[in-house]
Amino acid sequence: MVYRLLRGVAFAAALLLLGGLTARAADPNPITIGFGMALTGGLAPNGKAALFAMQIWEKEINAKGGLLGRQVKLVYYDDQSNPATVPGIYTKLLDVDHVDIVVSGYGTNMIAPAMPVVIGHNRTFLALFGLAVNTEFNYPKYFALQPTGGMTPKEEFARGFFAVAMQQDPKPTTVAMIGADAEFPRNAMDGARVIAKEAGLKIVYDKTYPPTTSDYTPIVRAIQATNPDIVMVASYPPDSVGIVRAASEIGLKAKVFGGGMVGLQSTSIKVQLGPLLNGIVDYDFWLPWSKLASPESLAFLKQYQAEAPAMGVDALGYYLPPFAYAYMQVLRQAVESAGSVDDDKLAEALRKGDFHTIVGDIQFGPNGEWKEPRVLAVQFQGVKSNDTEQFRDPKTEVILWPPALKTGDIEYPYSSVAK
Repeated sequence: MVYRLLRGVAFAAALLLLGGLTARAADPNPITIGFGMALTGGLAPNGKAALFAMQIWEKEINAKGGLLGRQVKLVYYDDQSNPATVPGIYTKLLDVDHVDIVVSGYGTNMIAPAMPVVIGHNRTFLALFGLAVNTEFNYPKYFALQPTGGMTPKEEFARGFFAVAMQQDPKPTTVAMIGADAEFPRNAMDGARVIAKEAGLKIVYDKTYPPTTSDYTPIVRAIQATNPDIVMVASYPPDSVGIVRAASEIGLKAKVFGGGMVGLQSTSIKVQLGPLLNGIVDYDFWLPWSKLASPESLAFLKQYQAEAPAMGVDALGYYLPPFAYAYMQVLRQAVESAGSVDDDKLAEALRKGDFHTIVGDIQFGPNGEWKEPRVLAVQFQGVKSNDTEQFRDPKTEVILWPPALKTGDIEYPYSSVAK
């Protein structure tokens, strides 16, 4: 009897030990990835689409067993498209939620105010669509998921726009530039000034406006008074809509108009503006009809578009969703390469890795930017109405630059095709 009892106790102890080993092998605590995201406010059309793409990745990775044997959980808060909310969000993520990995939300204006908090905690920071944010901070654990790469990201953002303009006949000689008094427009305009000088252009107008501006007609009238050949705009979505409408209202006479207008890539804004987009030359980063598209990216887009209506996000998802998904792909590969969520190991993996994503292969340079820039210059052409389906047609958004990705020629000058 005693023997059987002892044998039973030993068996039970063995089960407990095995259970403990199993629990440690399959950690029940998820790997948490924390960030703020613009879910309301002016950046919400892009922010909500980015979040949905990240959630697609979260669902897929967990179905495959997660990372390092652990499930993954996204922990996020609405930054309301307001930079003032960002430091508090990141302080909470790091000091209260104790997230394993911290990444950025969407946009330069939201990334910059997170940097001091992240740096103060010595955390690795992967950032989504931030223009030259690290120029000011020089933080060695910062890595940008945006094609404005190289050692001069500010200039690379504007290079294609000016390259296209300077190829035209008659060649432009003057430029006006405007942007909101905020982080992204200031960086974009810094780069534009350098490129304009390299091109021998005379800057006849160079001003910023308050981010709270709602009436852009006086601004566009002031630009028109200087009679510029090129009008370069660095703006976030609400501004972009207002400036396009004002340009149409007064009949802007520029030869080339656009450049850095965030928001014109979003389906809802394309539909809202419709034919007013015609003739505008703007930046973009990826389109499904470019040579950048791969079977992987098109499969992602098909899944995204099938679910987008129910989620209330950007119907086509050409702009931010592929990069938000790629953002998570880079993070997964870095974690697996490091074999850890330790920040020093993650930073080393990001610094040395060659990452395969749905938007192409990515390597980071010493400043945390992509080693090779890849910004498109595109022009809206032949937009006839305010419906979504026409924007599936490659002819409505023609790639003008770089030459290797070109899909058509510019309609020039802007004033002759604008509506």
